[in-house]
Amino acid sequence: MLLPGGILLCLMLSACGYYSFSGASLPEDLRTVAILPAENAAAAPIPTLADDLTRLLTDRFVRQTRLRLADEAAADAVLETRLDGYRNDPTAVTGNDQAARNRVTLTARILLRRTAPDSTGAPPLLDRTFSSFADYDPARGSDGEAEAARVALRAIADDAFTAATSNW
Repeated sequence: MLLPGGILLCLMLSACGYYSFSGASLPEDLRTVAILPAENAAAAPIPTLADDLTRLLTDRFVRQTRLRLADEAAADAVLETRLDGYRNDPTAVTGNDQAARNRVTLTARILLRRTAPDSTGAPPLLDRTFSSFADYDPARGSDGEAEAARVALRAIADDAFTAATSNW
């Protein structure tokens, strides 16, 4: 007997563990996550970058997975983030040695680890450094630099989320 396509699809997806239509999948036993405030170890002139990165990662992990936020002591997994690098370099120079284009490059280390007592010594679910950049017109000043940094942060959050949820 043939099953209607929708039922068949649901059966196939449920047989493979959790899957969301965003493409995010996680180990079946993870139900909660603690997302710690990002540490800012970079010499960045934009003081909100660490908070912005925390917010971006929280948004992705809560909205695009089945995970619920929990405090660190009660969570099945903990996400730790450290903003390690911030660079602002000229990428194009005019004839009179002035920057015509600048590039903001950000680097962040993302660690996602289980918290269960029996996971001590187990490898983390994710432990990687991510980097991204965005260019801006230096004539836009600090506003252009801040916008370029936000673009790079969004790319890091997207890349980290994809890496954390695509290996299952």
